[in-house]
Amino acid sequence: MFKTILEVRDISVARVLIIALKAHGFHPLESDMGVSGFPGITNIKGTIAIKVPEHEVENATILGKDLLEQMDI
Repeated sequence: MFKTILEVRDISVARVLIIALKAHGFHPLESDMGVSGFPGITNIKGTIAIKVPEHEVENATILGKDLLEQMDI
């Protein structure tokens, strides 16, 4: 089961986060870049969820938040 660790408004930021998480050994969902079947279209909140497997949530959240902070987002 996958859990949301972060939500971002910019698809470019979501892509960077997913690549960075993968580079650090995490396994984020790549296909969930917006509304299912409509890549780039956000949900009703206007955000894109970054999701990882349950067992990676704690460490991936720490890394994700740090990355966002470094990107000044």
